Amino acid sequence: MTTKKQEREYFFDSIRAYLMLLGVPFHVSLIYSTQLWSVNSPAPSEWLTLLNDFIHAFRMQVFFVISGYFSYMLYLRYSSGQWLKVRLERVGIPMLAAIPLLTLPQFFMIKAWTTKIGDWHGFSLYQKFNALAWDLISHLWFLLVLVVLTTLGLWLFRWLRDGKGAKTDYSDVTWTKLTFAILLCALAWGAIRHLLFLYAPLMLGDGLFNYAVMQSLFFLPFFVLGALSWKYPALKALFVKPVPWTFIGSALAFVAYVLNQTYSRGEGWLYEIDAIVSMTMGLWMVNVVFSLGHRLLNSHSPRVTYLVNASLFIYLVHHPLTILYGIFVVPHITSNTLGFFTGLLFVFGIAFLLYEFHLRIPFLRFLFSGKPQR
Repeated sequence: MTTKKQEREYFFDSIRAYLMLLGVPFHVSLIYSTQLWSVNSPAPSEWLTLLNDFIHAFRMQVFFVISGYFSYMLYLRYSSGQWLKVRLERVGIPMLAAIPLLTLPQFFMIKAWTTKIGDWHGFSLYQKFNALAWDLISHLWFLLVLVVLTTLGLWLFRWLRDGKGAKTDYSDVTWTKLTFAILLCALAWGAIRHLLFLYAPLMLGDGLFNYAVMQSLFFLPFFVLGALSWKYPALKALFVKPVPWTFIGSALAFVAYVLNQTYSRGEGWLYEIDAIVSMTMGLWMVNVVFSLGHRLLNSHSPRVTYLVNASLFIYLVHHPLTILYGIFVVPHITSNTLGFFTGLLFVFGIAFLLYEFHLRIPFLRFLFSGKPQR
């Protein structure tokens, strides 16, 4: 345990909040994209499909780098047991609270008013369990992954803290070396996924396995990278210094991402190529997002503090609101662009009203934050 302190890095808080809030335009644009979702507009929009693909291609990779950074920072401030307790409360309580309050009503809403679930009464017991796993976890998947990574972090962070001195302080690390390392991780994830596709394809359709295992494996390298960037200042300095070729590389990777989504098929190498492209783009976007954030967002602002505090709640409640909007409003707006911006106003407006309402009830504040209330 350590008392290490440093000046507040406001840009990390801001980036984390904005990445969380990007979930709203991501899911609203998903309605209007070519992707099949719980609800879709009558005709897809090309520009909203591109917007949706762009957000999806990098957002959570950068988010998990920040999560690893703050998780390791807090690990050094507490005993291991206390750290585990605090972290699991902060992510586990909101996740468990959101299932009966949000995703369970959302499930019945989807089941009653859309065709996504299918013939529920004809499902076997396992099919019903699996459908519930997909839809009750739903957009809460990242909290489940954080629970898994936090549990793994109990051993990973102990090794990082107590292990013998590293042979390097990462002062000689380059973006080429980092890219090669992430490519190896992407190839390993793709190999695991393809072996499952060949020898245990039913596991790839299991919702709990996909969220808890495959997603956790996918984001584990970014979580560890965040922890390393706290321990080794040279690595963090690399992330916040703008490098032109990572900006260019991110743009080219996004082109490759779109081409893969357009021309590859699920029974081929769609997901394996997706892993290689999105993990690489995610790494390079760490530099894009961190360098811009460090330059533009590294100052205290009451408005940003409000968004930081509100971001998790907004993310949790926005998903059922978006589905409601898609079911009842989208069919009545003929313009996809107008529908998209109307959807943002609808979802953000109601979500912020609900946020203000929940602030006035200590028990709800506890459920959606995991923090004890005075």
